[in-house]
Amino acid sequence: MAENTLDPEKWVDKYSDYLFNYTIVRVNDREVANDIISDTFLAGLNSMKNFKGEASERTWLISILKRKIIDYYRKINSTKGRAEVKMDYPESEEGGEWLEEKVADLSDRTAEDEMENKELGLAILECMDQLTDKQAEIFKKKTIDGIDTEAICNEYKISPSNLWVIIHRARISLVKCLEKNWF
Repeated sequence: MAENTLDPEKWVDKYSDYLFNYTIVRVNDREVANDIISDTFLAGLNSMKNFKGEASERTWLISILKRKIIDYYRKINSTKGRAEVKMDYPESEEGGEWLEEKVADLSDRTAEDEMENKELGLAILECMDQLTDKQAEIFKKKTIDGIDTEAICNEYKISPSNLWVIIHRARISLVKCLEKNWF
């Protein structure tokens, strides 16, 4: 029996901040995040007849939002040079969704590309030295070593949200450092 109901007139007031915070850590662009949230609300309105009331209104909207985020990444990646990547949702009990991510064709590399890659690698290492120890360790474990979010959170006794904040801040610091010292 359906226990939950939908009240779309209150969605923006009740859920927009939560949906924005959820989205911004996944797309890292305010405008894109706002567009995805708008698409989510519109899709929710268009599929209200499919709402069975078995999940809360927020959970139902988040499931739509996840699909919209996946659609966004599928749309921005071309069919050339793709690889599948699993995107984890730390707040969810689900295992994640598979996405396609654009990757470079390694067979097209020149000697100049190799030299530039080495220089970039050295610049990244120098910039990582400027991060706090905790930021550098967590960034390396998650983005370079590919260690599971839950394992890192357990090791450092932090929440998944805190993990993504640390990684986001590390990325910003690295970008600023690379722009200053490498480009």
